[in-house]
Amino acid sequence: MSVKWQGVMPALTTKFTADNRLDLPMFETNVRAQLDAGVEGLILGGTLGEASTLLPEEKDQLVAAALRLAGDVPVIVNIAEQSTQGAVAAAQRAKVAGARGLMVLPPMRYKATSRETVVYFKAVAAATDLPILIYNNPVDYGIEVTPDMFGELLRDCPTVQAVKESTRDISNITRLRNRFGDRLKILTGVDTLGMESILMGADGWVAGLVCAFPAETVAVYALARAGRIAEALPIYRWFLPLLELDISPQLVQNIKLAEVATGIGTEHVRPPRLPLAGAERQRVLDIIQKGIESRPELPDYKGLL
Repeated sequence: MSVKWQGVMPALTTKFTADNRLDLPMFETNVRAQLDAGVEGLILGGTLGEASTLLPEEKDQLVAAALRLAGDVPVIVNIAEQSTQGAVAAAQRAKVAGARGLMVLPPMRYKATSRETVVYFKAVAAATDLPILIYNNPVDYGIEVTPDMFGELLRDCPTVQAVKESTRDISNITRLRNRFGDRLKILTGVDTLGMESILMGADGWVAGLVCAFPAETVAVYALARAGRIAEALPIYRWFLPLLELDISPQLVQNIKLAEVATGIGTEHVRPPRLPLAGAERQRVLDIIQKGIESRPELPDYKGLL
């Protein structure tokens, strides 16, 4: 079982109906748009997927729905648990459901030490043969996976293969590449550093606004990787105000509003989240509307993938 860990991989939102059930038809509409744009992986049950509000059987349903459409594109399940036992169980359940890879966060809530974090990741890796992408986001989750920690994990865990690099330190891409070469695949996890990360040698982009703008995201990635900077840069400059909607505690609500505007999602979120209201809602809508009105014409980028 293998995942290439390259290209654009959307961290998919979970679609809900007005009565708080899974909206699988709209979820499938969005997945089709992602696949048509040329994404190279589908990540389910992350922060954007409102994972903390999902029941285990709902996650299974989402995996099954994605697998019906994905073909050779790998379906990857996020693991974000409070206990090692819970993470091991979730990883094993994801394998049974049909996932081809895992994105694994450090322990939730408890701020584990470096030693505890490494042991946690090793326990998950030992419990499954699925390839693993480590999500390194100290800004939001309070735990940094340092190069030394990666060194131990890569030495002892062959299935630990990639990092979702979200430290927001662009030099960390070079730091990791210098130390580990191609042994550790690097995917940027910060939308507002998407193009910069690709130019610094990242292998891929775990993206958020791709949920609403799949073609534009993949075009920036493909053109940047091909060295066609003059074509990629105007698209990225147009995109940046929208990408900044991902850097917010309300990123789920923001991106779902953008999905509504592009016709591939709904605004429904699961409590305790609520739809945006008042001046903040209007501010976000204004950004989205401006982006829609000035949406660029894309070059033929798919031949570069």
